[in-house]
Order: sequence, then structure tokens, then C-alpha cells
Amino acid sequence: MSSILGSLLSIRPAEVNLLRRGFHIPRENVRDRLEHIGETFLQGYHAALVDGPLDTLAIQLDTISAEFRGFGYEGAAMALDLLDQVTPWGQTRTSRFLAGPAEPHTYMTIVGIGWSMARLSLGFTRRFSSLDPLLRWLAIDGWGFHEGFFNWPHYSGGKSHPRKLKGYAQRAFHQGLGRSIWFVGGADPEVIVDFVEGFPDSCRGDIWSGIGLACTYAGGADPEEMGQLRSAAGSWWPHLAQGAVFAAKTRSRAGNPTEYADEACRLFAGLSAVEAAALSDLMLGRAVEGADPAYETWRAAIRMYLSE
Repeated sequence: MSSILGSLLSIRPAEVNLLRRGFHIPRENVRDRLEHIGETFLQGYHAALVDGPLDTLAIQLDTISAEFRGFGYEGAAMALDLLDQVTPWGQTRTSRFLAGPAEPHTYMTIVGIGWSMARLSLGFTRRFSSLDPLLRWLAIDGWGFHEGFFNWPHYSGGKSHPRKLKGYAQRAFHQGLGRSIWFVGGADPEVIVDFVEGFPDSCRGDIWSGIGLACTYAGGADPEEMGQLRSAAGSWWPHLAQGAVFAAKTRSRAGNPTEYADEACRLFAGLSAVEAAALSDLMLGRAVEGADPAYETWRAAIRMYLSE
């Protein structure tokens, strides 16, 4: 059965090729980096499709270099959640993975579950509700990234989110869509800004947040290009900076910091990566449910702090 499912659910390596996707092709070293990220995602995805013991899967994932390891866990989470949906007699892989070896990579793992939701939305409400009440919006973020990565022409003119998503889920979707723009635009500030300008103002804050997170976590820009992004964000810069703070926290929790992320945090938020992760923890204390979910009050508190 696992062999059959592995064959049916397999994703071809060509699917993460920038030229194959029709993305903007950047300079060679940036292209290599962005494609390596996609390849690492697929490495984790196909390792999980084998449907073996989770501890064995974690050992495989931990052989990935620390800088890129989170992408492997993200891909593995997508595969495990898909397996949970198509084998209803064993729907515990994803929850056991999150509670066990993937715990340090919780943020990336939940994002990976969102990729699965984008591919197979059956039982969406049940699956979404089963996730951590604070962090489950990351799954919708993952959905948005998936749609931007695989269906970017549909959204290039500012078209809207899937009809299934209501309320704050629409904002979380655009946060993920913003992250995908980093890849679609080949980490090129001019191309990315042109893409953003196709969206209405109501979406731009969330899109800029996603761009800041992707730039800081995935990398690919030099300091001059990051400065261009900071300037182009204009009044949206606190959203860009908040995305950088979340990226720093994601790497801090997983224990895989990079000098690049530190530099991005300094340029976008005026903080080191260590300080940015600490700010995320501090503002988490202000995350309360209200008109907006706690996840958004957390994000808003970070933006407010950085704007003072």
C-alpha cells in the first residue's frame, strides 16, 4: 500500500525548477539556492511518503544541513498529512510527528500541513480545528504559499483567495502568498514590487509580511537588495519587519540560525536575529483572542513595537 501511495502522491523534481514554473530567473547563485530549497522540500516529502517509523524519518531529515533542514520537515509534514487523509485507518502520523521529532520545527511543520490542505481540502474544518489554536493559521499560510508557487499566474493580477477560506483565513492566505512571491520573483526586488502592486491595499500588509519572512528565512538577497525592499515597502515596512521577526523566531526555535537572517533582521527591523526572536516571545504575551485571533494580535503587537 505504501508503495502504491508513494507512486500516486509523488511530485516530480521538475516541479521545483524555476524555469519550469515560469518564475523570474535570477542570477545563478540565487537560482541555485531557491531551487535547492525546493529540492530539500521534496527530499523530506518523499522520505515521509515511505510511511516508515517517524523516528527513522527524523534521522533522515536531520542529515540535511541545518540551514535548510526546516524545509525538509515542511515537506515531510505535507506527505504525512496527505497519508493521514487517504488512509483513514491510521490518521495519527501528523499529530505524532508534531508532538515528537518535529516539535523544534513546529512552525515549518504546520506550514507543511497547509500544503496538504491545498492539495486535498477534504475534512478541512476538522483538520484545521485539530491544530494548535494559536499557530493553526500557519497552515492557511502554507496553503497560500502552495497556491502562489503552483498557480501564480492566477494570482498575478491580484485575484482573490479560495472561496472556502473565510474571515481571518483570507489574511493568513495572503501572508503565505506573499512568501511565494519571493520565489516567483526570483528574490529580485523590482519584480517582487511589481507583483505586489497588482494587489489591493487591503492585502498588501499581509503580503509584505510574507515577503519579509521569506527573504529572511530562505535568503537570496544581498544587503543592497534588502535595502531596496525596505524602501519599497513604504508605509508597509512594519509588516515586512514583522515577517523578519517571525523568521528569526522560527530559526531560533529550531536551533538553525544563520548570519544572513541576522543581517536581514537588522536591515528590516533594526534588531539582531536574537533580539528579534526575543521580541517575538515577549509580544506573544499580548496575544489574546478578540475581534482578531490571538495570532493576529501577536503579529500586530510586534508591528506596533517596531513602529514606536
